[in-house]
Amino acid sequence: MVETSGRRASVRRVLALVVTLASLLAPGLVQASATAATPDPFFTYSGSRPLSDYAPGAVLKTRTIPYSLAGIATPLSVRQIVFRTTDQRGRAIAGVTSVIRPLTGATSKVIGYGSFYDSLNPEDGPSRAIAGGLNPGGLSGHAETTMMVSFLLQGYALVIADTEGPTADFAAGPEYGRVTLDSLRAAFHATGTGIAPGARAGLIGYSGGAIATNWAAMLAPTYAPGINKRLVGAAEGGVLVRPSANLAYVDGSLVWAGVIPMAIVGVSRSFGIDLTPYLSDYGRTVYAKMQKAPISQVLGAYPGLTWKKLVKPAYADPASIPIFVSTVNKLNLGRRPSPTVPMFIGQGTAGELEGTSGSTPGIGAGDGVMIAGDVRSLARRYCADGVRVLHREYPLSHFTTVTLWLPQATTWLMQRFGTSPAPSNCSTIRPGNPLTPLAPA
Repeated sequence: MVETSGRRASVRRVLALVVTLASLLAPGLVQASATAATPDPFFTYSGSRPLSDYAPGAVLKTRTIPYSLAGIATPLSVRQIVFRTTDQRGRAIAGVTSVIRPLTGATSKVIGYGSFYDSLNPEDGPSRAIAGGLNPGGLSGHAETTMMVSFLLQGYALVIADTEGPTADFAAGPEYGRVTLDSLRAAFHATGTGIAPGARAGLIGYSGGAIATNWAAMLAPTYAPGINKRLVGAAEGGVLVRPSANLAYVDGSLVWAGVIPMAIVGVSRSFGIDLTPYLSDYGRTVYAKMQKAPISQVLGAYPGLTWKKLVKPAYADPASIPIFVSTVNKLNLGRRPSPTVPMFIGQGTAGELEGTSGSTPGIGAGDGVMIAGDVRSLARRYCADGVRVLHREYPLSHFTTVTLWLPQATTWLMQRFGTSPAPSNCSTIRPGNPLTPLAPA
């Protein structure tokens, strides 16, 4: 008992150090990033055997490193794993994940944490930041580690995957989900993780991390049934349901409008399509600037930007671009099967606080980037399919909702490792928006 308490106190000091160093070193990190760092070869698969020969989740290589902040090592131990996974187009790729080892010896409780690093640069992945990477776009990884303090102090292992894959396929939901599931497969198979045989897992993520969490929970029964049997539940907040509607929602937003060109780049890259013929001269300029942009460089940088300004006049309606319509509809969660595990789903409703209008016809209120009515409809659909859902709405914006969502989601997920049945408020969730696909113009 004394030893365990001492370890927890030590961990609190370590995590406090991480937060302090992040704040003190942030200006230096921005300056250091002006000179591109040499990519760490660990994250690249260079074996002679084709990746397609390996099963999804197969461990390709591992290493144990200290959790590092800008090259400053901390006492937290991390097992990094390169593993085989599948991208948006069904191709075999090498993914990477970081397992923050449990603090109290072997554990049977694992958290698959979905990072919201939201970037078009592979070097912004959380595994790079954990290994001491200097990119400012990856700094969110350190803040996210502190968000998971409760799990670490209770002896859980954290599995934090670079969910966007090796080419940073921003917003490619199915790829996020497969990478998340394969990262858990790899973590359960690898040695040196501190994860006990037969361990169970919970999923959690906010915003971009919710993309990973929801798609992983939805895909698990068919893509990774062995993992699905181990899942106790999935907690998410700030949920992307129907991207075609979200693009309309953020159109002209003071803060979030820059996500539109980010999504154009991400969709083009992940699906292997070319949307540049539809872009205006200005749109092409923004498209070129976005190729490695993290969301931290985009938010508020394009106030009032609209779809119409990015495209040629003939394509002012996105529904007039057939390849865009067919592609974006593949990312509509409302057209996909339901998960089979309990869900905690939280969503903000005061997007006006972040410069996004809540009066767009057919969309209604949201948190500035995610749409509350779409999230309600998704939750109700899951309820109708027998999923136990606890749905919460908060009168806050996307960034501020985290303060209320996180403690509730953390407590709910910890309880799912016990024997008590998951609570549900399915009968009181108000109707939302139709989750219809985008219709061609």
